[in-house]
Amino acid sequence: MQQITPQQIRSSFINASRSEATKLNLPKEFDALEWDSLDFLGWRDHKMPLRGYLVVPGPTGLTGIMLRAPEGGAKKNRSVLCELCRDVFSKEDVVLWVAKRAGQSGRDGNTVGTLICADFLCSGNVRKEPPANEINPDPAAVVLRQIDGLQARTAQFLGRVQAF
Repeated sequence: MQQITPQQIRSSFINASRSEATKLNLPKEFDALEWDSLDFLGWRDHKMPLRGYLVVPGPTGLTGIMLRAPEGGAKKNRSVLCELCRDVFSKEDVVLWVAKRAGQSGRDGNTVGTLICADFLCSGNVRKEPPANEINPDPAAVVLRQIDGLQARTAQFLGRVQAF
């Protein structure tokens, strides 16, 4: 992902009002982000922990969506798989993040949701190189497939938010 500015982030949101986008809190370590290892910028708002943001580069520019997590957080009695990175080895919590749909549909109260890592660490999860074995003799090729899958599934979720 290319480095982006706070202004680019704030102007990319498709399901948030201008005032919501203006007031959002950027990630705490924004200036130290390793942009080359990110497929999207995702973070929890440190002042409103039930709110999250996802900013994804695409062929037409950046698309940002505002998300909401459930009140109780992740249920500890079962493990669930993040729909974006599908990392089976991650110990990170996965929660149901819900987004208002874009446009009139969202203003009417329609939402879509998916299971995503609670702290949006998906880009790092897909870059973990697995050990070589008979099924996957080339770990670097596995990482490339995982990155492609993450990007495709993220685009699909954005498409569901954008659908009118």
